[in-house]
Amino acid sequence: MSKHDQTDQVDEKFHEIEESLNSAEVFMEKNSKKLTIGFGALFILAVVIIGYFKYYKAPREERARVEVFVAQNNFDRDSFDLALNGDGSGNSGFLDIIESYSGTPTANMANYYAGISYLHLGKNEDAIKYLSDFSTDDRMLKPISIGAQGDAYAQMDNTDKAIEMYVMAANSIKNEMTTPRYLFKAAKLSEIAGDKTNAVKYLEIIKKDYPKSNEARLVNKYIERLK
Repeated sequence: MSKHDQTDQVDEKFHEIEESLNSAEVFMEKNSKKLTIGFGALFILAVVIIGYFKYYKAPREERARVEVFVAQNNFDRDSFDLALNGDGSGNSGFLDIIESYSGTPTANMANYYAGISYLHLGKNEDAIKYLSDFSTDDRMLKPISIGAQGDAYAQMDNTDKAIEMYVMAANSIKNEMTTPRYLFKAAKLSEIAGDKTNAVKYLEIIKKDYPKSNEARLVNKYIERLK
């Protein structure tokens, strides 16, 4: 390629860049008012979002953490009615926290505690309601909250739904503790329901994939009986 051709190509590139810059300048001139309004709106939105988290959401979460302390102590002492409803002397229960501080992490956690409390009190429908409102990706709490719903259904003699929840709990986040526990529960209920095929299937999974679990020590006895 000759120097003349190279020069022409360079000139052409500069011309294209110049045209692009001119087009951008014309666009800015024509739309400056709209752009100013748009940037202003984005700025206001950013301020509102920051203000919401800093001056509303964060203080609510802090107050919720303070108020939930007594309810958690009552839960740890197995005083489940007090944990749910408070003690009547100004100390909140989990139900108060859920209602007053909805949308906060503490209120979400209160759903879990409320569900487990109702389960211990034999109020299974309430247990299912609050446990299903609880959301988490924690590798232990997620399967436990689902498995607890299985316990509630089992206590209501809804065997099929209980098995469904146990299997869901086992598969939600697989680990050495909760997965064999809920597979074993699913196997036992499957046996009661007369479904020996699935009962053996769940037990075989425990035997193969979780040989060091507590449940694995019982598996062979159950499999021999079912077969």
